[in-house]
Amino acid sequence: MECQFKIFRFDAGKDEKPYYQDYSLEAGPTDKILDCLNRIRWEQDPTLAYRMSCAHGVCGSDGMRINGVCALACQRLVKDYETSAFTIDPLPLFRVVKDLIVDMEPFFEKYRAIRPYLINPTPLPEEERFQDVESRQVFDDAVRCILCGLCTASCPINSENERYLGPAALLRAFRYLFDSRDLGEEERIRILDNEDGIWGCQTLWKCTEVCPKEIPVTQCLGKIKKRIYDMRKGE
Repeated sequence: MECQFKIFRFDAGKDEKPYYQDYSLEAGPTDKILDCLNRIRWEQDPTLAYRMSCAHGVCGSDGMRINGVCALACQRLVKDYETSAFTIDPLPLFRVVKDLIVDMEPFFEKYRAIRPYLINPTPLPEEERFQDVESRQVFDDAVRCILCGLCTASCPINSENERYLGPAALLRAFRYLFDSRDLGEEERIRILDNEDGIWGCQTLWKCTEVCPKEIPVTQCLGKIKKRIYDMRKGE
């Protein structure tokens, strides 16, 4: 069938303001949106810019907004939409570098702020620090995060408060906060226990709705809140 694509265009180096450009091509129901973008770029307009790598929902690089909803272009098929007309925008809330490419550095700056690694000052063991299956299962879902940025781009709180850490950074904090091998709880709680941290989350579920790995992000963030609440009760 013939599909129509209305794609956001903007080159920060030369354009005064953004605009949309129209393209049309024949596509099948099982074609990925990324397949369509590739064909537009290869066959019609080599100046179109977007990120992609694995094309299989693993790297998370091709996040964009498709018909108003943030998604990975490599995961969404033409048949997933009840239309043959597609509007493609860059991820919202991020500065556009060119077309569908956005500056992800502020996203990763917040990610780094929660110290996304094991904090354990005890002497290194001769072998790795082992963890039993039950302890791992507590945060197993969170490990699937590929840092695509869809949750942060979709979060209404991030649009209101640019200092808010956002669901991706908070989810990674959850992963280490509940890791039985990690001893950095006090430090991480100091980072999280404020309105720009975990209390900025208003449980709107947008992060969970768009997560390409189907992680229950909102539930994980709720467990952080409960942990801090229980700590306060025990003081």
